[in-house]
Amino acid sequence: MNARDPLAQLRDIHLPPPLGWWPPAPGWWLLALIVAAGLFGVIFWLRRFRRGNYRRAARRELRRLRENPQGLTDHQLLTAVAALVRRVALASCGRARVASLSGEAWLTFLDQTGKTDQFSTGPGRVLGADLYRPESAVDVEALLGLVEKWLRRHKPC
Repeated sequence: MNARDPLAQLRDIHLPPPLGWWPPAPGWWLLALIVAAGLFGVIFWLRRFRRGNYRRAARRELRRLRENPQGLTDHQLLTAVAALVRRVALASCGRARVASLSGEAWLTFLDQTGKTDQFSTGPGRVLGADLYRPESAVDVEALLGLVEKWLRRHKPC
């Protein structure tokens, strides 16, 4: 070793030990959290979307009835709307709760689930006992508007 040569006195470079794969860096934890939150969000959205399938199908059916391409009479239209409302109630609340309801109990159920009183006191009253009368005065537009509002607002049981 030469005292005059300072480079000769330097030691060789020592590399640090290689990094292990565990624990990951904070950025990977953050990425995993974002991916998990996104996955849960997509699952939540899909479940909510699928849960509303019956509602969307019923609204399509109601639009078709509103257009009335078959030229149904008011009473035929009334029975078709009543059947639609009954099917939606069965799909959302179950047969055990809905199937036995008729008359005033049925109208009260529709009022409670739709958060309104228009089935017991308004144009929806024709969905009760008036449905089975051969001739009953039906305000078709008011009834269709009320049923459409109920389809959007009703709460499943």
